[in-house]
Amino acid sequence: MKNWIKFGTVIGAVVLFACNENKDANTDAATSTTDGAAAEPKKLNFTLIKVYPHDTANYTQGLQWYHGKLYESTGLEGFSKVAQINAATGKAVQQTKLPYTVFGEGITVLNNKIYNLTWQNNVVYVYDATTLKKIQEFSWPYEGWGITNDGTNLIISTGTNNLYVVNPANFSILKTVGVYNNYGPIANLNELEWVNGFVWANQYQTNKIHKIDINSGRVVAYLDLAGIREQNNLPYANDDEEKGNFLNGIAYDSAKGNFWLTGKRWQNYFEVKVGE
Repeated sequence: MKNWIKFGTVIGAVVLFACNENKDANTDAATSTTDGAAAEPKKLNFTLIKVYPHDTANYTQGLQWYHGKLYESTGLEGFSKVAQINAATGKAVQQTKLPYTVFGEGITVLNNKIYNLTWQNNVVYVYDATTLKKIQEFSWPYEGWGITNDGTNLIISTGTNNLYVVNPANFSILKTVGVYNNYGPIANLNELEWVNGFVWANQYQTNKIHKIDINSGRVVAYLDLAGIREQNNLPYANDDEEKGNFLNGIAYDSAKGNFWLTGKRWQNYFEVKVGE
């Protein structure tokens, strides 16, 4: 089991975090077909388009563009929220806070509903995307990490190598897909984004984003964001990784065909164009 890491004292209490340790009984139980050697994933190139401010109070768990609006969810007990963000300033236009004892996780927006996972609370909150008012709750048996959707069904990560295809009407699991590359299963799948038929996934505690074929579970390509802050002369605190401030947050702006990427408590969003 992943160790909890302590950092800081906030309002008189030591905050414990992990985006994650999972009690999923299906950990590493890849259900996709992996017969034979998988092809090595292609390393993708990217071009930095623009850098935008990001609120460093945001322990980012989910990020999504929806109908021209940027939404973000954050974690940590007492600090978890779902917000619509002013992309130019990084500040919340409106927000809804989760209960104080709840550790929020990823979000996705489907049919004007925001689905918000929680880490170990086994509950999913559903909000109206326009008002951010809670309209529904679902139970979820595993830890919640990342979530996206293919336009019909939800796709959820739980910190293992599994992705779950889920019916949004009742949260029944329709399919379990084990994710792998040429070396084997890819664990710690975290924040997710659906783009043109593929799932893109942050891998927790790494600088990598994996592009996944949801039908087979195979990683077909990946991005490596190592050094993106240093290369752009943006501060990187020596204790960032100790505090868990890893790369996390993928939002695809379909109007421009660009990705917005960030990390937990990072100072910036990075708008990038991904190429071959």
